[in-house]
Order: sequence, then structure tokens, then C-alpha cells
Amino acid sequence: MTEDETAIEDAKRALRRELRTLRAERGAAWAEAQAAAIAAHLQELVIAHGARTISAYLSTPDEPDTRRFLAWAGAQGIRVLLPVIREDGLLDWAEHDGTETIEATLGMPQPDSDALPPTALDEVDLMLIPATAVGRDGSRLGGGRGFFDKTIAAMAECPPVYAVVHDDELFDSVPSAGYDQPVDGVVTPSGITRLTTRS
Repeated sequence: MTEDETAIEDAKRALRRELRTLRAERGAAWAEAQAAAIAAHLQELVIAHGARTISAYLSTPDEPDTRRFLAWAGAQGIRVLLPVIREDGLLDWAEHDGTETIEATLGMPQPDSDALPPTALDEVDLMLIPATAVGRDGSRLGGGRGFFDKTIAAMAECPPVYAVVHDDELFDSVPSAGYDQPVDGVVTPSGITRLTTRS
């Protein structure tokens, strides 16, 4: 790893630590207070794209809430695929059916329904992914495991990708390495922001 690459990784770790600490200090009640606004904007985004099959995720308590939105999507008959962490560090997918379990290694919530292969993503019209922070230039700071970067990079044809963060987690730019995949937009409690299109 070059000095520049090391500096980028150090900057990513520092910003990730700072924002995770802030999320933890605010707590689940603060995140819950933003939930209705997040759900409304996610609904707006799905409707604008005419999406009938999407990928999303089960939020943790201090992340922007996705569960209200997932309930709405289910009621609308929208097919939702949720990530399932594999032992090799990649993702499988499972249909959202309202059940969930806690993944043992990372403690992340994930669906309890039967896993589908990664190719199930070929059918999605829109991807909603978690982030620690997002830049207005399309850069995304993830959780540090690279699950979604690897997934997006492996897709032959990727649909629009939107990250979900709190309002103060949207910056002009965030530290980004060559393997980090940019996003097309971001959803916050304040609204939907379309960003630099992925090349």
C-alpha cells in the first residue's frame, strides 16, 4: 500500500469512528424521530423510478430507519431483496418477508428467509444501501467491510444506487479509494439528493 493509499484509509477510519460515535451518542430514539421523513422520501424515490423490485437493508437502531419504508413496500406489492452476509465476505440476498435474525459475527440484522444467489440482483430496478457518510460528488463511506462495493463492482448492469444517511452525514466529499463505488444519490430526512452519475 502506498503512502497516499495509507493516508486515505486512515482518513476513512477516523471519519467512520467520529460519525459512529455521534450516532451512538444520539441513540435509537433520535434516529426513530427521523424515521417518518426517511420513509416518505424512500417511497417518493421508488415511485419516481417506477421500481417494482428493489434491494434494501434492515437498519440497525442508530442508523436511519428503513423498517417503516419496508412495511410500505410490502403493502404495495414491491419485491424487496435484503442482503445476507456470507462467510466469504460477499453477499447473498433473500426476499423480505418480515422475519429477521442477527448475523453472529458482525451482529447485523438480516432476513431469516431462504437465501438467493448474488445473481438475484440482476432483477432489481433500484438499490438502497447503507452508508456512514456520502459526498456530493458521489463518494460513499461504508462500514469498512466492502460488502456493497464488491457487489456493485461485480454487476454487469447496475441500477441506480442511493445511500441513506442522516442530514449531517452528507458532505462535499468523503475519503475514497479506487475500489470504493460511488452512488447516484442520497436520501436523508430532508429529502432526495441526486449526485454525480457513476461512470
